[in-house]
Amino acid sequence: MRRPQEIDKERIAMSSIVQLTGAFEGIASAHIARIKNQVQQSELFFRELWATYTALRVGKEFHSGHSVKGVQIQKELIIIITAEGSLSGDIDQRLIEKMLSVYKKSEHDLIVVGHHGSVLLDQRKITPTHAFRLPEQGNEASVVEPIVQEVQKYTTATVYYQAYLSLMNQDVKSIALSAAVQERGESLENAGELDDLITDVNFIFEPSIPAVVDYMERSMLGVALSEVILESKLAQQASRFRAMSAARSRAKESEEDLRLQFNHAGRAIKDERTKEIVSSVLRSKLRKRRLLI
Repeated sequence: MRRPQEIDKERIAMSSIVQLTGAFEGIASAHIARIKNQVQQSELFFRELWATYTALRVGKEFHSGHSVKGVQIQKELIIIITAEGSLSGDIDQRLIEKMLSVYKKSEHDLIVVGHHGSVLLDQRKITPTHAFRLPEQGNEASVVEPIVQEVQKYTTATVYYQAYLSLMNQDVKSIALSAAVQERGESLENAGELDDLITDVNFIFEPSIPAVVDYMERSMLGVALSEVILESKLAQQASRFRAMSAARSRAKESEEDLRLQFNHAGRAIKDERTKEIVSSVLRSKLRKRRLLI
């Protein structure tokens, strides 16, 4: 039987794991709340930008900022958003596999965001055109701006990312970036949520309205890409929350089991000592009887 001291040492260590996983669970929960707030602010900005854009553009087509410079590369650009570290479960692996099911080197160029995605691609001997670290909170522009500049050069751009469905469910999704921006803007128009804030009737635009419209289209592509990165972060934090919650539950079960083992071991030692004392008393009485005889 194991000694109570050994069991108690394990129980203390397991108790520390319970506290640590609980802390990580709380941190992930705080990150989720913060990211949701960022997404809401981004949605308000997009709504106001789209209102001005629709008042200035000619026609209904969203040109992705191509109307001034035009398309330079006749390929499709694929952008994948992955986790920065490896503690993200198997969802990055599934994301890479989904992307590779359509990827052809002759037809696609590849941009990866997140160090874990770079590692997974390197394992498959695939070198992306560009690789970026997953940006820190509030620093998304450092990654979004250079990616949008690259998007301008291609006919189309598709983003593969981790989608947040619920706190306990995450999935891999893909969107055509320009189509997603246009569909989102049209949904606002159909819902009647737009107000014409600025028009060419009451404002003068420099250097020209087409240049301003192109700039707005690039800005909206940036907003859409920022929200995809935020949703991917949200999915990653939800995945970590779920993992920490499961680990905390298992650690608490193990701690309780070790507590029971500790009590049983202590009781067993007491019982053994009681038996030794009783046995010693009986032997002593037996010796006395023999001496009297």
